[in-house]
Amino acid sequence: MQLAIFSALAEPNRLNIMELLRDGGSLTLGEIAQRLGLRLPQSSKHLRVLADAGLVDVKADANRRIFSMRRERFTELDLWVNTFLEAKEEQFDRLEALLNKVQNNQNDDSKL
Repeated sequence: MQLAIFSALAEPNRLNIMELLRDGGSLTLGEIAQRLGLRLPQSSKHLRVLADAGLVDVKADANRRIFSMRRERFTELDLWVNTFLEAKEEQFDRLEALLNKVQNNQNDDSKL
């Protein structure tokens, strides 16, 4: 799951598209292309990659396609990233305990 997301977001234009959708809500293909200064075929290709990765939803409205961000995919990604943060927090807690122990031993030695 994460590999498809990271691969899709690795390209700067696709990351910019996701930021547009995050900040601007649902946008048409034309709006996205215009705001980013991209050609329609280029924008369409990037949006297809994002859709294949499950990062955007597409709705047809007459002859327009409206794209929106799938926020739940970023929630999943956030949960996955937090597993790494939790591991680091555990390491910092162990380091803090060790430093406190060393400091206490030094304080005990200085009293002698």
